[in-house]
Amino acid sequence: MYPQGSNNIQLNFSGLGCWLTVIGLVWLLGAAGLGWLVKSIALLFVLLLIAPIAAFFGFRWWLNRNLIEGTCPVCQTPLTGLNQMTTACPNCQTPLQVTRDGFQRDTPEGTVEVSAVDITEDGEATTVTVEVLPPVEDDR
Repeated sequence: MYPQGSNNIQLNFSGLGCWLTVIGLVWLLGAAGLGWLVKSIALLFVLLLIAPIAAFFGFRWWLNRNLIEGTCPVCQTPLTGLNQMTTACPNCQTPLQVTRDGFQRDTPEGTVEVSAVDITEDGEATTVTVEVLPPVEDDR
């Protein structure tokens, strides 16, 4: 128990020691001629702030150059892909090569393209078209 006349004033300086240490360290580095260290830390801090912004705009620029939109040459399904990549059409499963001009079938050399036109049941003559594709230049 405390007598009525005693002083119970308590001061809390718990955060002051940390700030005094930081201020003293900065003052010591400046006095010792290590200002270059303080400047390099400040430069790193600025770079950490600017790097995400530069990365965002750089990624947008790269994406605008390399994102290709087009249709599947077989089933006309709308597609999106990255330039110079191979993919498969989600509708007809045709392997496709993405180029600047759009999507092209990724067929091996010597593939023969065949298309049949209207086969009737009454025995009439039917037309069948056979087209030999030129060899594909493989730049991979």
